[in-house]
Amino acid sequence: MSNVILSLTMLFFVSLGIIAILIALSGFRFIPNNRIGIVEKRVSGKGSIKSGFIALNGEAGYQPNVLRGGLHYLMPIQYHVHVVPLVTITQGKIGYVFARDGKQLDPTQVLASNATVNDFQDVEAFLANGGQRGPQRRILREGTYAINLVQFVVITEERVFSLPLNRDEAETIRKMADVIAERNGFRPIVIKDTDDLVGIVTVHDGPSLAQGEIIAPIVGTTVASADTYHNNFQDADKFLAANGSRGRQLQVLVEGTYYINRLFATVEMIKKTIVEVGTVGVVVSYTGEQGVDLSGKEYRHGEMVEKGKRGVWSEALMPGKYAFNTYAGKVIIVPTTNIILKWIRSEVGSHRLDENLSEVSLITKDAFEPSLPLSVVIHIDYQKAPLVIQRFGDIKRLVEQTLDPMVSAYFKNIGQTRTLIQLIQERSMIQKTASQEMQEKFAHYNLQLEEVLIGTPAPPVGDTQIETILTQLRSRQVATEQVETYGRQETAAVKERELREAQARAEMQKHITESELSITVQSNQGKAEYQRAVQQAAQIRTLAEAESEKVARIGIAQALATEEQVRAYGGPQFQVTQTVLNRFAEAIQQSQVDVVPRVMISGDGKQGGSGNVMEGLLALLLSERMGVQATEDRQRSPEAEALREQVRASLKTDKPM
Repeated sequence: MSNVILSLTMLFFVSLGIIAILIALSGFRFIPNNRIGIVEKRVSGKGSIKSGFIALNGEAGYQPNVLRGGLHYLMPIQYHVHVVPLVTITQGKIGYVFARDGKQLDPTQVLASNATVNDFQDVEAFLANGGQRGPQRRILREGTYAINLVQFVVITEERVFSLPLNRDEAETIRKMADVIAERNGFRPIVIKDTDDLVGIVTVHDGPSLAQGEIIAPIVGTTVASADTYHNNFQDADKFLAANGSRGRQLQVLVEGTYYINRLFATVEMIKKTIVEVGTVGVVVSYTGEQGVDLSGKEYRHGEMVEKGKRGVWSEALMPGKYAFNTYAGKVIIVPTTNIILKWIRSEVGSHRLDENLSEVSLITKDAFEPSLPLSVVIHIDYQKAPLVIQRFGDIKRLVEQTLDPMVSAYFKNIGQTRTLIQLIQERSMIQKTASQEMQEKFAHYNLQLEEVLIGTPAPPVGDTQIETILTQLRSRQVATEQVETYGRQETAAVKERELREAQARAEMQKHITESELSITVQSNQGKAEYQRAVQQAAQIRTLAEAESEKVARIGIAQALATEEQVRAYGGPQFQVTQTVLNRFAEAIQQSQVDVVPRVMISGDGKQGGSGNVMEGLLALLLSERMGVQATEDRQRSPEAEALREQVRASLKTDKPM
């Protein structure tokens, strides 16, 4: 009995284990945290789905909610769980969403609207709020999303996140991914400031443009209106809510980064419009409202409108860079510096507006047919540039269709009134007259004529007659120049002779001047010497007078002394005798003659006699002494006494007589 009970107990526990194992194997599901579980309900008491693809009311089919990471229990056999990865969008990339279930798209729609849908992770809310099937307008930015990959297919650059259902759908998704890749749609649009680029947007969804329009107007650019501000086409639903239209847009993208759904809009990069210094840009707009003509009733060459209207804008663009949409209009560059137009086939001006111009063919008064090269300098006022473009379309058309025939006709008329030689010789006058007369013609076309420059007429190819005329003219001119040269040489020779005469005269004048100066110098020297001589004479005279006075004084003094000596000697005879004796004694001393003879010779031959010379002289002196003494005793005359007193007085006072 106990064995039976034991066997039954063991059987019970085995059965419980088997049941537990079966339950565990069939009802519990483990979902990793980096994955999600998509629930497929196989059996339901509510039957199958009547419409749509997702079972929102518990019907059999794919359920809207997903299982996140963890252990989940589901009824065995009734549910099947598809484990799929989380959707991950890498940094700086874009993900595109395709919905398998939802409302049908409108006939004008290309992409499903997401105006009332904010989250692709809530399938029930998506479908309950009117979410549409098909490719969605909203894109996914960087991040990780738990998205039901049965309801949504997410396309990224790296892979397609989806739970495959059939081959046809897979092919459709692949083609969509290829289109996005061709448009570089997995990356945002980046416009660098150094590229000088402008983004031209073309919208592929929404209502079509009105009849006659070629470009969609700007809408929803005001931030204050949040319901329609589409933030540069990054919010497609708000763009359409602002009455945006499909097609190429007038609004452009400038520098920045833009996350735009490339299935909704594509972007084409074009260069910015650059108006260089020395030019202006005249805008011809193809879009906008019909404006009022500002050119006036008398100007019947087209309409000129204010900025933003359709037509030629009255205000030109000043030098600078502009984000101008060249599909909405064009900017015609008009030079405001001087334009040189050359009617010369081998030369082209810097603006290259005269590429098709050539020399003007003339027929002169004497039937020659030269070609006249010329240049015309014109200027366009920047304020009148729109008038010029309005009238002619562009500057090159103005040059070729108006200025070329007008200038050619004018100079053809000039050529018919002058001979070839006159045309050459009167070039300066013709040039001046043309500049004055053609100014009014150019002003009629809103142009300013600065100057007309005429070249040398040239003969046609193979024509030698003009060259013959020019050769004769050159020979004549050479002869004239030779005559002029000879005349000038003759004049030069005369001038040279006059120069040499003047030089010789100047040279002689130099000597004459030197002679005159020498004479003057000598005269002055003579006068100076004369004055010196006069002074010396006066000095000599003075010295002589002084010397004579001195001599006189000395003489008088000597005379007085002599007189006193004579008187002391007893008379003049004794004085003379004394002088003679003194001189005689000096002579004897100098001659060294013995005064006493060594041999005494007597005069009478007697010894003891006194017959020598000395004795004779002494006897003579004594006799004369006696005679003088006797004479001196006589009375002096009164005149001699007066003179004597006067001399004595002058000697005492040391004054001249």
